[in-house]
Amino acid sequence: MSNFPIHSPSSAPEASKPALEALQSAFGFVPNLLGAMSTSPVLINSLVGLFKTVHGGSFSELQVQTLLLTNAVTNGCTWAVAFHTFLALKEGVEQTDVQAIRDGDLPKDAKLAALSRLAKTLIEKRGRINTGDKERFLQAGFGTDDLLEVVAVVAASTITNYTGSVTQPPLEQDFRPYEWSAC
Repeated sequence: MSNFPIHSPSSAPEASKPALEALQSAFGFVPNLLGAMSTSPVLINSLVGLFKTVHGGSFSELQVQTLLLTNAVTNGCTWAVAFHTFLALKEGVEQTDVQAIRDGDLPKDAKLAALSRLAKTLIEKRGRINTGDKERFLQAGFGTDDLLEVVAVVAASTITNYTGSVTQPPLEQDFRPYEWSAC
């Protein structure tokens, strides 16, 4: 059970309101996790800049959602897994690839698998990937700039996944069909 309020733009601390309004505009609503996160203006404002950069980077939204779902599973954040399952399916990630990621496996699509593998490896090794990890990613057709962009996506996920685990916001009705628990 969460001890953190789920703020709306009207109830959030003054310094959090612009960030929540921007996120509400992006999603069409304020997800519960972000409402809880806005309790800290420092945290929510840190996320907004990174959020815009990650979603405006070189990866397609399908690729970003593959990364975000992988990160949520790897970090064991139940709220984020349900949320990113919903968004990944909405963005066109194949159901079988979504299920593979939720099960801790890799998508069948080679490029998505390379992204997922790198993100999972970065999290599990706390950023200390080796030459083989880097080469495997580059051999999938990505560049070194893409490798560093995955680091940015992992950073954004770390903020939301850790916040979800700390605040334990309730899962919205639309995401309940995608509930998940860490094994």
